[in-house]
Amino acid sequence: MCASGAVTRSTLRQQIADALRDEVLAGRLQPGREFTVKQIAEQYGVSATPVREALFDLSAQGLLESDQHRGFRVREFTVADYRSLVEARSLVIDGVIRGIFFGAGLSPAQRAVYRDCLVAVRRRAQEAARAARGGDLDILIGYDLRFWRELGTLVGNAYINGFLHRLRIQAWVFAVPYLRHDPAARDWLWHGHEDLVAAITLGDHDAVRAVMDDYNTHALNWADRLAAGELAHPGRGGRTSGPGAPEA
Repeated sequence: MCASGAVTRSTLRQQIADALRDEVLAGRLQPGREFTVKQIAEQYGVSATPVREALFDLSAQGLLESDQHRGFRVREFTVADYRSLVEARSLVIDGVIRGIFFGAGLSPAQRAVYRDCLVAVRRRAQEAARAARGGDLDILIGYDLRFWRELGTLVGNAYINGFLHRLRIQAWVFAVPYLRHDPAARDWLWHGHEDLVAAITLGDHDAVRAVMDDYNTHALNWADRLAAGELAHPGRGGRTSGPGAPEA
């Protein structure tokens, strides 16, 4: 729970997908940016095949959109999309909280693994919370994604964990351009990671639910701020407006 060798096509495919995902999350590949397989292959100095496979993988994850005539484009999410991502995430996690996070029904050996995982997750929580409080977006994104993914191993269901990981990446892709242009961004970076680990460690169902409610409410309040036009539209200089805006 808690290999090195020659680079094969599958690992190269994954490396390219990871690199491009990092470019999007870092804001260097902006929403709406278009590119072709040939351009990416030349950029990384590799053949077209693993690049094409990597781009289709990112399309399947909802980060890119493909057009057989124009190539690929970084997906543009709206505030409505973001709200839906948060709501889907909260519904799934609510089901998980009902009985999976507290090690119920585990054997002694499984409980030992569970405790070891919590130790590792607690370290991620500390780093993520520190980055959020310091307003260090680049460090926060990496630790936040790793925190939630490692915490998700406690669920013991790779499908649920993978689904939630995909939602979080999409939410970050939407949020990053706004946060990078928001002088008050640090005030809107959630930093309750340590509180969540503490509640799970104690097996306190109500405390876990309270932290998760705060997590989701925090995200939706930020979306309200966007919909109210309080932040400039990234890359366009205008203000957001309307309940479905902006075209992130």
